[in-house]
Amino acid sequence: MLDRSLFFEKINSTTEWDVVVIGGGATGLGIAVDAANRGFRVLLLEKNDFAKGTSSRSTKLVHGGVRYLAQGNLKLVIEALKERGYMISNAPHLTKIQHFIIPVFSLFDKWFYGIGLMIYDILSGKMRLERTRLLSKKETVQKIPSIDPMKLKGGIQYADGQFDDARFVITLALTASDLGGVVLNYCNVNGLVKENGKIKGVKFIDEISNQSFEVRSKSVINATGVFVDGILDMDDEASPAAVMPSQGVHLVISKKHFPSSHALMIPKTKDGRVLFAVPWHDAVVIGTTDTPLKMISDEPVALEEEIDFIIDHFNHYNSIQISRSDVQSVYAGLRPLVKTSNSKSTALASRDHTIIVSKSDLITVTGGKWTTYRKMAKDALNNAVFVAKLPTVKCATRNLHLHGYRSSVQYGNIFSSYGSDLDGINEIIASNPAYTNNIHPDYPYSEAELIWAVRNEMALQVEDILARRSRMLFVNARAAIDAAPKVARMMAKLLGRDDQWIENQINSFNDVASAYITS
Repeated sequence: MLDRSLFFEKINSTTEWDVVVIGGGATGLGIAVDAANRGFRVLLLEKNDFAKGTSSRSTKLVHGGVRYLAQGNLKLVIEALKERGYMISNAPHLTKIQHFIIPVFSLFDKWFYGIGLMIYDILSGKMRLERTRLLSKKETVQKIPSIDPMKLKGGIQYADGQFDDARFVITLALTASDLGGVVLNYCNVNGLVKENGKIKGVKFIDEISNQSFEVRSKSVINATGVFVDGILDMDDEASPAAVMPSQGVHLVISKKHFPSSHALMIPKTKDGRVLFAVPWHDAVVIGTTDTPLKMISDEPVALEEEIDFIIDHFNHYNSIQISRSDVQSVYAGLRPLVKTSNSKSTALASRDHTIIVSKSDLITVTGGKWTTYRKMAKDALNNAVFVAKLPTVKCATRNLHLHGYRSSVQYGNIFSSYGSDLDGINEIIASNPAYTNNIHPDYPYSEAELIWAVRNEMALQVEDILARRSRMLFVNARAAIDAAPKVARMMAKLLGRDDQWIENQINSFNDVASAYITS
């Protein structure tokens, strides 16, 4: 479990850490899991909540990247397909196989994409999920009833993985804690400790208590995603930019507009990306875009043209037309693409990751994609081991079952994503059957889950519950706003907060949630 008081006790009693990780997204927490599993003393610090940024704003896919195959990046595809297999086998309570349909409108496209996806299967090797199938027009319409049949020649069905990205990150935090690591949210690193030009630790402030801390460490890893340049500047103001940020936007609509258990994949849009419509949490996620950005923020906002782009492309293929009023939520995420001097389009920029070792011995990892988080973590930690001369211990996360693992649990059923933690939630319900009530009548997130998240998953703000422990903000922003007062009152009781805290939390959450509503 995640116990903030216990974690600070460990900080106060630890003279020196082996590894300090800055950043609580997928890669940072992947490093924490790997380090703790190797027996290192590891501390992870995240300035907001875990998965606040990019790691909670994906297309919800565990995939090898079909479009990277078309770009000829076989190395990335093969690596991601292997990692897809590890994610699914190590966390069956958090992942599932999802079937995708590519509609085709010419015989050439049918064979072109069909052969490409058969190669995708071959590259999966032993990790292949299911065999790709060519579909007739009739079969394609049966599987996706809302597909526009005009000029349709058939389709191709293939399999990839799906997950709940934020829940996966929370589970990585729990796994790191299980293994002896210390992981803290709302702890903002505001300085680096140096001796003779080498990093020997970090300074941070606990945003909850407003206390300042200084910890020593043999190595420090910067895994802050699109914010890595801020830490690099903290180390050396003359350091060149490492990240070329790109924004990806997704719209979430009701299943009535896309009544299928299969996902739709459009292989090429006018900006060179693929477009997905993916069933998720009893809704449908449509996206994404690829827009280069100069400014970055904790809460990126979808541009009007990005929203129009997705709606127009979806309507081009779907017979049930949608408009802005049908969008339940819109969310934007920032990709930390590795900066290159010749990348004119972020849509074509490489999704490979890179490791930077600064003169001060600061290790920075950036780039990559969600599915390869474990490999990125391994590479970053291996560099830290080398630089800090830590004991050489082989990475063993490839077959490491994540917190809550139960082979019999299938993701997608009520409470299934908690795995073995369901026993604890059931104990809460047994103490008061009223805790089975949902925090919003239209969405299946119970009061018992809220209590569990506050007691065991370090949920400290209303947004933590509505955006990441549950996914209500991402599924229906207006419903999340409606649920905020009840959530704030329940959390205040559990955390010992007053009425002013409740009011501040509701106002703060409403400010964030307003950006998830289309005008």
